[in-house]
Amino acid sequence: MHTQLDSFCIGPSKSIHDAIRLMDKGRIGIVLVVDTEYHLLGTVTDGDIRRAILANVDIALPVDNLLERKEGTRFSNPVTSRVGKDRSTYLNLLKQHRIHHLPIVDEGGHLVGLVTSDDFLPDQTLPVQAVVMAGGKGSRLHPLTREKPKPLLDVGGRPLLEIIIQQLQEAGIQKVKVATHHQAKMIKEHFGDGRNYGVDLSFTEEDRPLGTGGGLGLLEIPCETTLVMNGDILTQVDFRAMLMFHREHRADLTIAVRSYEIKIPYGVVECDGPVVSGVREKPVMTHFINAGIYLLEPLVYGYIPKGQRFDMTDLIQGLIDDGRLITSFPIRENWMDIGQHADYEEAQKQVTDWEMRK
Repeated sequence: MHTQLDSFCIGPSKSIHDAIRLMDKGRIGIVLVVDTEYHLLGTVTDGDIRRAILANVDIALPVDNLLERKEGTRFSNPVTSRVGKDRSTYLNLLKQHRIHHLPIVDEGGHLVGLVTSDDFLPDQTLPVQAVVMAGGKGSRLHPLTREKPKPLLDVGGRPLLEIIIQQLQEAGIQKVKVATHHQAKMIKEHFGDGRNYGVDLSFTEEDRPLGTGGGLGLLEIPCETTLVMNGDILTQVDFRAMLMFHREHRADLTIAVRSYEIKIPYGVVECDGPVVSGVREKPVMTHFINAGIYLLEPLVYGYIPKGQRFDMTDLIQGLIDDGRLITSFPIRENWMDIGQHADYEEAQKQVTDWEMRK
């Protein structure tokens, strides 16, 4: 049980940004909103934060705003348990309500601790397989990729793909497949069977470029959820949080997205036909972009052709057209696509900063 209340409790007048910082520091995926006497007012989960980001909620607002957004849902009144119960009671409540966090209160309703599902299975593996798409030529990074494939380019003293595989392993993923094409032999020789990296590693090779999603058509249809990730991404995204979000929404496919700002260097004139309805001076437009990380349920493989060029955008549109449920998972952690020389140089600095913060 977690009993250091100040490490995961926050007052309702504190900002959402404060809640995010506390959640990131505690690393248990939740903060509890309490009054001055530690009576529980509500909970804010990682999923609540990400849904607020998707809704463009200002994170400078009080955290109480997030509790108001949950009113009328089954999450408005947190499930709790009384202190002093045995572990099996806590575990049964977590399973019964399909929750991951259980606040523990005393007879007066004061918070005394927090039980999480990880308290029962701390070393639980993540029930997914991962596929890293690493077949690109990296043409925009020439001459760096002339003799070495992009996944083997050093970032902070280690190959980029090695960093990705380590992150997957640390998240609890044991089975990793790498889809290759350009200089596939060099990649295979470097990683072998993955034993030295703590994963079961295998490779599939495209005999010709099959696009961003075509390589999936060469794989056997799995029984579990698949995490698909581009092999040129440097990120600290929480894969466990992404899977939890995916399952909460019972999605067929989840796309990781990233907020991206476009600054227009001109005054924008808004028109209704010939009539000017407004003017905005050099506005900033914000959109969510595809971050190149996905979660797929097994049924999705039925939409992927075998041995044909096929992009993930084709897959997503096909699922939408067929009425399947697709959700977006906003990345609030560090993320960058290493596609050009400036990105590669910035990646060196990012990795150094990350290592210093550990």
